[in-house]
Amino acid sequence: MKSGPDGAKTKPRSRRGSGRPTLSDVADLAGVGPITVSRALREPSRVSPELRERIDAAVKNLGYVLNPNARALASVRADVIGVLIPSVTNNVFSDVLRGIHDGLGDSAMQIQFGNTHYSVREEERLLRVFLSQHPSALIVSGIDQSDESRKLLETAGCPVVQIMETGPDPIDMMIGFSHFDGGKVVTRHLLDQGCRHIGFIGARMDPRSGRRLAGYSEAMREAGLFDERLVTTTTLPSSVTMGSALFSDALERMPELDAIVCNNDDLALGVLFACHRAGIDVPGRVGIAGFNDHEMMAAAWPPITSIRTPRYEIGKQAIAMALAEIGGAPIERRVIDLGFQLMTRDSTARLPA
Repeated sequence: MKSGPDGAKTKPRSRRGSGRPTLSDVADLAGVGPITVSRALREPSRVSPELRERIDAAVKNLGYVLNPNARALASVRADVIGVLIPSVTNNVFSDVLRGIHDGLGDSAMQIQFGNTHYSVREEERLLRVFLSQHPSALIVSGIDQSDESRKLLETAGCPVVQIMETGPDPIDMMIGFSHFDGGKVVTRHLLDQGCRHIGFIGARMDPRSGRRLAGYSEAMREAGLFDERLVTTTTLPSSVTMGSALFSDALERMPELDAIVCNNDDLALGVLFACHRAGIDVPGRVGIAGFNDHEMMAAAWPPITSIRTPRYEIGKQAIAMALAEIGGAPIERRVIDLGFQLMTRDSTARLPA
């Protein structure tokens, strides 16, 4: 294993077939992405002289020979950047799209987006549609692509930016934050406030939600307080109403609950409403924490603690990375962790035990 640009461990690329140097070997030696190497070899005028020199030196050093039978990058690409998101109703992705459009500025590129509906098969289908149109770049949500989607992206012949989280094996470029760490930090906050019977409620439970749950679980195990009965989840879509229902189920199963970590802010608001209806004091009897920190968290009463995620900045920087790669500019950091911020509010304001 080797360290990536942000210090994360990345898998070494392996040579195929007879062991002859590959395009990826040249990219590793030159310190750029395979897509940049391919562009430099096929369209030298599209990269800077300094970058061409580095790539040429790597080619000579390795004795790399371009395979004329390999599928070439399209000589003409549409002035389109494809964006795949899992939902158009989730405010998280509305903020991301706003960042992408704002970051586009006066570029001649156009944005075309597709909604995967959290479906692996739909993501594969949309990728094939997008790639048939020869986009200049692709921005895709998450790091949990299927083997087929990953293969399509690795051979896309254009810059690829994975967004919303970070991981050890980027396809090309990646920008986001750790959902695992976010789940762990907010749980530790409730532990520090003296809470001991801390539940977790989650809906839809896509891979990012699963990592938040894993972070919560580790924090509770480290405190010696984890109990499977504290976890209440559903694969159904998330909503405020679902938050109320899940909380009622959790409270019936574990009446001693003194805090709830919610997978997102909709669920947290639903828990707050359920507490108001039942006359449950927040935070005196039950502390509540959300995830993403939408505007309604600060406007609720009491205001709700949440993990603030950099959704707009992810979108804005993702498009900047794509545009830079399209233009042949060197990318200093191919994996960017923007982190998150714990926003503590009255919903968890309890004195430590």
